Amino acid sequence: MEAQAAGERIVRLAKEIERHNRLYYEQDMPEITDAEYDVLFRELLALETEFPELALPDSPTKRVGGRPLAKFSQVRHTLPMLSLENAFTEQDMIDFDERVKRFLGLSGDAEIAYVCEPKMDGVAVELVYRQGLLEIGSTRGDGVVGEDVTQNLKTIKDVPLRLETDEPPELLTVRGEVYLPLAPFRKFNQEREEAGEPPFANPRNAAAGSLRQLDSRITAKRPLSIFCYAPGELGGVEFASQSHLLKTIPTWRLPVNPLTRVVNGIQEMLA
Repeated sequence: MEAQAAGERIVRLAKEIERHNRLYYEQDMPEITDAEYDVLFRELLALETEFPELALPDSPTKRVGGRPLAKFSQVRHTLPMLSLENAFTEQDMIDFDERVKRFLGLSGDAEIAYVCEPKMDGVAVELVYRQGLLEIGSTRGDGVVGEDVTQNLKTIKDVPLRLETDEPPELLTVRGEVYLPLAPFRKFNQEREEAGEPPFANPRNAAAGSLRQLDSRITAKRPLSIFCYAPGELGGVEFASQSHLLKTIPTWRLPVNPLTRVVNGIQEMLA
């Protein structure tokens, strides 16, 4: 096959495979069998091997994992990834609401709109998209410097390699939580025990251990997911509010927690 024909075929195959990925993983409505999917995938892989210069930066083949790394390189966050404070009682939340009002110079009876969402127990990460293409992904680390786990994040089906928009922002940095859902976690642990391997103590340990594999082919076999929840450095895009961010990025295929909601005032928050 000549290079021009190969390039056109690579583009068509990549689009078709990505469409089937969405049907399978996001909509649970597969149109083809696993065997038919494998035929398409192997054809794309063969063409990229023969014409490596024509491989797309967001090719579906990049999700299967590459050669093992010797070690993780460090990534300095352009904006610190700060940790969250804990609140254990209703009074802790009331005190928080009062601090916010004092900081904003509001009266004690003012009602502040809050975004509420479940806290996922996983691993905090940062995804950097430049011109819509995933450039680098890293762990939170100490909040200032994290580890480059781009190869591993690319294996997670929920992480888009390219934002789904015709007008991507120049720079979009989002923070999220990589986690392991309970049902896949239990199945994964059962498979480990049947193979004579020790089970993970909890989903968070499993997520952390999976994301920090030097061999991304191992990560690719782990049922990891992600929810995005906060912005980092931005360029060429503005969000009017936290809820605006959480409504916008899912249209670009960045998943957010479906249980997220906006509430007015501390009493709605507590409820």
